[in-house]
Amino acid sequence: MKIVSNKNNLQILHEDNHIIVINKRVGDIVQGDKTGDKPLSDVVKEYIKEKYSKPGEVFLGVVHRLDRPTTGIVVFAKTSKALTRLNETFKNRETQKTYWAVVKNAPPKQEDTLVHYLKRNTKNNTSKAFSKEVPDSKQAKLSYKVIKKLDNYYALEIDLHTGRHHQIRSQLTAIGCPIKGDLKYGFDRSNANGGIHLHARKLILTHPVTKETLEIIAPVPDETVWKLV
Repeated sequence: MKIVSNKNNLQILHEDNHIIVINKRVGDIVQGDKTGDKPLSDVVKEYIKEKYSKPGEVFLGVVHRLDRPTTGIVVFAKTSKALTRLNETFKNRETQKTYWAVVKNAPPKQEDTLVHYLKRNTKNNTSKAFSKEVPDSKQAKLSYKVIKKLDNYYALEIDLHTGRHHQIRSQLTAIGCPIKGDLKYGFDRSNANGGIHLHARKLILTHPVTKETLEIIAPVPDETVWKLV
């Protein structure tokens, strides 16, 4: 069963006067799109409005996004100053992002750094990973290591060095390790909740105002396979 976030069940990982960090569920969409479903950004605004009895419109800035079927850390800015600075931080890749993924098949190596060239197909909203540069492609780089062998799957920890569209999903498929539940990228069946086993696990960043280093860790979803990792 798919549970989406609402103002009463939000999984808040960090909150102060300038930022709020949420552990996103599978069904959550970060920003409004053509589906018309209520985005997580609106849910967080409702939470802030109610908690602090704020009159009028609540300011909330979307700093980055996660794919809808993915879970884990999403950062929002509560002030325009924080938004401007966070946008710079993310744009300049001054953050460390670590993901966990559960995949089919053993990767070729226990740990490795993958470099591919991703070409985006806007028609079907996918990206294909090539080993050599092709027209209109962008370089994508990540490092992975196997953290656990499960009965039928492998759990990987992934550090992103670039931020490309569907990067982890397409690069893992390119080495023969599609993510559990990811039909779009070659897994053979979907998960019951429509999600995929990709989780934004850890984020290290400099706070946009206080300048302290924040290390945020998101607990994995309460789900059978994740519990084994």
